[in-house]
Amino acid sequence: MLKEKIATLIEKIQAIDGVAACALVSRDGITAGKFFDRDLNEPWFGALAATILASAESAGNLLRIKSLESVTIRAPDSSIVVMGAGENFFVAAIIKSNADHEKVHHQMLAIAKKIGQGL
Repeated sequence: MLKEKIATLIEKIQAIDGVAACALVSRDGITAGKFFDRDLNEPWFGALAATILASAESAGNLLRIKSLESVTIRAPDSSIVVMGAGENFFVAAIIKSNADHEKVHHQMLAIAKKIGQGL
């Protein structure tokens, strides 16, 4: 049942216009579900994305920023978005350079909130 639920969530994220790849990852860096359009070291990606999010949240706490929704790493040909999805998970996605980043962020945030409430 949980595997099907995770697979459905990955399908919803992957279906967002502009998302090239995505993963649902536990806060300790273990990939629960994924769709990648390229070969990569998935355990390493999950661990690095967890570190990025935890570091950003720590920096936010130091600056007294109440809640960080996401961290974005931009490159000329794509971006990486790491977005908290409740206490136990986060979503990491590779976004195409021609995507509407605000729209992608808004749609990802809606799914991340559902993940936070349901997993």
